[in-house]
Amino acid sequence: YSLSLNNIPAMFASHVISHAKAEDEFRVVLMGDSSTWGWRLENRDTLAGQINVGDYRMADGRRVVAYNLGYPIMSLLKDVLLLDEAMRYQPDMIVWLVTLESFLREKQTFPPIVQNNEVRVSRLMGEPSPPSEMPTDFMGETIVGRRRDLADWLRLQLYGFSWMATGIDQYIPADYTPRQSDFEPDVSWQGYETPSEQVDLAFDVLDMGIQLVGEVLLVVINEPMFISDGENSDFRYNAFYPRWVYDLYREQLAAYAEPNGFDYRDWWDRVAPDAFTDSPVHLTAAGSAQVAAWVAGEIVNRQDAE
Repeated sequence: YSLSLNNIPAMFASHVISHAKAEDEFRVVLMGDSSTWGWRLENRDTLAGQINVGDYRMADGRRVVAYNLGYPIMSLLKDVLLLDEAMRYQPDMIVWLVTLESFLREKQTFPPIVQNNEVRVSRLMGEPSPPSEMPTDFMGETIVGRRRDLADWLRLQLYGFSWMATGIDQYIPADYTPRQSDFEPDVSWQGYETPSEQVDLAFDVLDMGIQLVGEVLLVVINEPMFISDGENSDFRYNAFYPRWVYDLYREQLAAYAEPNGFDYRDWWDRVAPDAFTDSPVHLTAAGSAQVAAWVAGEIVNRQDAE
């Protein structure tokens, strides 16, 4: 319940970003997947948490305040949907962490939060609202007809008291299965079998996000990932990616960034293998601190920020 209601305005209203922006605040929004959100991490150890305890300042004296809008599913369209709402909260800078899985065409409409916000997605894509989302009867717009939405909203409010009292809003088990290091000699990825195939990546969705940001500072980061040196690692970097498709993705993303006017950082191999936990992108607290320091550097080095 601390993650999602599928009601985006209610989710933002319950988030710290809804607080009034202070005059001395340089507001930074972090977008991304479960790595950004902080899977298996305490709040203080997430990227946003680490940045905020660093007491970073801009050249003009404003305090850097980071807001964690990561969400644990890999989909650029999911990020764009949340970014659309985030732009209402006066961000000074967007830091958007991405990885190849987020670009897969078939993944764009997979997240439930996307499926449950079809009207908003259609607006972002410049398409007519789907008939399934249009009001069909009076009862559907009454308290009785909306009882599920209202129950979810009320549940969030009630659980909030226990989260506030305990400081705990998720259970983090101590034991986990470490990310895989040894692989079969398999080079397939998401239905693509060979390097000769044309891979369809959703760069048009990335462009939707760039258009939403407008004049706000934007940095797109190809997030760090685990790189194995185990069995058949000459075929695969990790359990997610065979080498051929990930290399192709990096080439395409770098080529896309240059003419489209946003800062791009390729940090895919900057974190040591022992800084990953149960997946190729989930970081330990130490790994998160390392990436947070790099992100903070990207923020404070924007000496021309307004």
